[in-house]
Amino acid sequence: MSMNAKRRNSFLTAGVIVLLILAYVGVQFSGTNNDKEVRLITHNAFVITPALEKLFTQKTGYHLTVIKADDAGSLTNKVILTKNDPLADAVFGIDNTFASKAISAGVISGSFTPTDFGDVCFNYDKSWFTTHNIPAPESINDLIKPAYKGLTVVENPATSSTGLAFLAATVGKFGENGWQSYWRALHSNGVVVDNDWEKAYYTDFSGSSGKGNYPIVLSYSSSPADEVRANDQSQTANILDGCFRQIEYVGILKGAKNPQGAGSLVSFFLSGAFQNSFPTSMYMFPVDPNAKLPKTWSKFVTIPTKTYGGDLPITALREKWLNQWKLING
Repeated sequence: MSMNAKRRNSFLTAGVIVLLILAYVGVQFSGTNNDKEVRLITHNAFVITPALEKLFTQKTGYHLTVIKADDAGSLTNKVILTKNDPLADAVFGIDNTFASKAISAGVISGSFTPTDFGDVCFNYDKSWFTTHNIPAPESINDLIKPAYKGLTVVENPATSSTGLAFLAATVGKFGENGWQSYWRALHSNGVVVDNDWEKAYYTDFSGSSGKGNYPIVLSYSSSPADEVRANDQSQTANILDGCFRQIEYVGILKGAKNPQGAGSLVSFFLSGAFQNSFPTSMYMFPVDPNAKLPKTWSKFVTIPTKTYGGDLPITALREKWLNQWKLING
């Protein structure tokens, strides 16, 4: 079975659930609110093309205003801190590592709706390792070896969803009694911690546009499809060990000034046009099993056979993990 077929079969249930959610809540494209502006607060990596934004307005009559709020962790904190006077009508980009925190704080009207997913995995710069005549890493265990000292950049789990995803993955892989030892070794081996994915990937990583100093970065299994060069080959590849399956959501904020418009936006996120845009605009898999994937994905995107941390009680243990992580990493 091909990678795409496996992915579509695995997430067919997710697509059905989404459709049932929409049928239950009765979300429609059209709203009756006189306010024709819909405000969306989201993470910095959110992308909507002008064509899609125009299509949204044509279908709903609403105009979209996008508010960027750093990474998913900062986004979650911001919507919680402003819940009595919401900055937006809807929120997108809170994932399964932070969703329970937002739900517990009572900032979501109704429930979150899954929109896309991806595997948080390490990427490495193939050219760098070839040039330096060092074997490319194959496991996250390699990252603590002397040969890879000072080569890795990750994201802060207190502010970044990718960072928290990897922290959960290390707990899942090494256990409650072993993950701290792994992080101590990683810290001693010169790991760099950035506050958000964008800085880590686009500034500090050597294999992307920033041409930074670090050839190993915590990113996504789909990221190599964005690094295809003129020779029709990707400059980067994945480490398929120690990955975490991340799911992103969209939701209507409690106290929204335009809840009808927010409902229209939720529906639009699940429309074929927007679902088809996820791979090319945000490099995530759409939850719609019928959505189209770019040809480059079948060649350069690999899915890990095993992921870690997704079955852990992240809600109950998040603060404990973060406090222990801070003691190690300062």
